[in-house]
Amino acid sequence: MENSRAGESGSGSGGKGTEHAEARGREGRGGGAGAELTPAEHVERLLDRAQNGFEIDEAVLARLRTALMHQAELRSYRQRNDDTRPLRCNTYRHIFLLTDGSSLLLYELEHDTGPDERFLYELYAHEDALDEAERRVHERIGGGIGPGSEAEELPAWLAEELLLAMGPTQPRREYVSDASPDHARRLLRRAENEDGPGEVVRELLQEALGHHIALITKPRRRGTGRDATWCRFYEHAFLLEGGGELSLWELEHNMTADGRLVCEVYLDEAEAEVAADRHARAQGVEL
Repeated sequence: MENSRAGESGSGSGGKGTEHAEARGREGRGGGAGAELTPAEHVERLLDRAQNGFEIDEAVLARLRTALMHQAELRSYRQRNDDTRPLRCNTYRHIFLLTDGSSLLLYELEHDTGPDERFLYELYAHEDALDEAERRVHERIGGGIGPGSEAEELPAWLAEELLLAMGPTQPRREYVSDASPDHARRLLRRAENEDGPGEVVRELLQEALGHHIALITKPRRRGTGRDATWCRFYEHAFLLEGGGELSLWELEHNMTADGRLVCEVYLDEAEAEVAADRHARAQGVEL
């Protein structure tokens, strides 16, 4: 009997898959016992355990090692139980927020289709390369995947439950005092929405004493087919003179006519969410 569900690609049953996702979520926050890892340390850990770490371009690695923060999330999972031992395949998306406010992705493929039960790891910087690797591993696992197969579909809410287990949605703020006004200017310059913060906010942030960037985890429901939608929320909090705080909410998405990745900035978190829903409806996407 095989359990499988197509999230963004072929994915599988709960149980061990959920267990591994929760463990990876704890690791993404630095592990249960030790101090939290820096983004650069996360990069080195990914490279150390990957069988193909040497394939990641050095220019990409150089940028990743300067990242401000790292977030890991489960992208897909699959488990087949009707063999001599369970065969599992989990894919994780590692998001690195860079100093210029942009983000880079690494995809990690975790599977135990080798001669023994230990997990093997592969690392990819491009989704097409990941797709090929997933197909290769799924062929080893065997059986049907996705709509039309004999697979048993899991509840639609499970993907959200897994994402909720990945970690806190409101990280503690630790303000960085390095060029905060420049960070605000770059963020507002990237914004493509006309209803963003006005000139008063721009002037106020010219005197910012510090800033903190947080990736806000907002689980979204995925359909049973391949979902290439990218939608992320970031809070850019600024420390002002006198101890006041001001937050800008960045919506980064590719829900555009040409699939181009764009940045929008709002003064209110709810406004950013409404904008995301509006773009999703226009593209026929369910967030």
